[in-house]
Amino acid sequence: MTETDQASTNQPQPLWKAERTRCKIVVISDLHLGVNDRFAETVKNRPILVDFLQRLRVTTDVSELVINGDFLDDWFLPLTVPAHSDAYTFYQEVVRNNAVVITALQRIAWSGIKLVYVPGNHDMTLVFGLLTDEIPELIEARDAEGLGAYRCGDREEILIEHGHRYDPFSAPDPVTNADLCPPDEKTMLPAGYFYARFGASWVAQGLPPIKKDYPLIDTPPDPSDEDQYGAYAYYQVLNLEMHRLTPFERFEDKVVDLDYDGLHGRYSLQDFYPVLQDGRISAPTLFREIQTTWRERERINRVGYPIPFAEAAAGALDINYFAKQAGRQFLNDRGGSTEIVVFGHTHVPDFREFPLGKIYLNEGTWIDHNPLAPSERTFAVITTGQISQAVVMAYGADGSIIDITASITKDPPA
Repeated sequence: MTETDQASTNQPQPLWKAERTRCKIVVISDLHLGVNDRFAETVKNRPILVDFLQRLRVTTDVSELVINGDFLDDWFLPLTVPAHSDAYTFYQEVVRNNAVVITALQRIAWSGIKLVYVPGNHDMTLVFGLLTDEIPELIEARDAEGLGAYRCGDREEILIEHGHRYDPFSAPDPVTNADLCPPDEKTMLPAGYFYARFGASWVAQGLPPIKKDYPLIDTPPDPSDEDQYGAYAYYQVLNLEMHRLTPFERFEDKVVDLDYDGLHGRYSLQDFYPVLQDGRISAPTLFREIQTTWRERERINRVGYPIPFAEAAAGALDINYFAKQAGRQFLNDRGGSTEIVVFGHTHVPDFREFPLGKIYLNEGTWIDHNPLAPSERTFAVITTGQISQAVVMAYGADGSIIDITASITKDPPA
């Protein structure tokens, strides 16, 4: 074999047989690249991701790669990780720990493929400009603090956002805990940040099945009481999650050490767990009366069509809820220009065909272990044109590519 032949066999191969024009937009999300491989969610899949990115770079009909949120992870940190107070320095450490991915993305940008980043909830505190310091060609699509939405396609018919703005546990929250911040500071960390920290500890501890005994609210309020019914819906979801995520830490242990994003001090699960007191459901310290701040959060977070808090809280763990929001916010508008909506966030690949040929899809995740979905390392491919098309694919550990669209297609929500 000549040196030329040897070099050619070492070159990455295209993902598929390319069309003649650059008409495809590839969307990936929920990479969850962490600061330390001892507890990061994407370690085993990282070299496979690099292989995928190298092959994408030489696939000549790809015009754009969109990273749709939860790229770098500031939430999945065990409670034993010391508090950090400098977001820029923290994310620089995440970048250094995942340098092989950053290098692969740099080469994609240099190849002429447009590279776009949309914020997610796990990287909502990512400082604007840090990524472009690493990859100057990268475009950050932001439309509010901790949020972003990106329009693309030949006719701007495609809308891509992470989806967390519709989730009260994950949407930026600059309102509910504002009184806990010093006068010259502000916070936007939502409740999901706190239970993600407990979940990360539970995983790091080996998933101990510990029986927990938390305060019980056994009588739901009347649905006509919108305020308290919303507070109860929030309690139900948090109660479900905190009985699933069962680390060794106790209810009253002050184990969340914060000196970050406007919050300073040590907090326990007890501080943000809703209880019934004086006839009202509320957490005692963090996220008190959270249902009363939702409308203001929606306004700040640029939610187009308001969502009742009880519906939003109850839907936070339901993929159908996010499909419904894709319809409510974009696809059900018969005169609207949006034909394809892409959300991430849920980690569950999804595909819904709405009336008039419109499509909602979720591109899934690349984390190492995903009990929520049967397919690993999934991504979306959208072919833009007069009639745009979309599919969801899975990337095998051996480099194989499978179209899983048919297996995940469901009816649009009512």
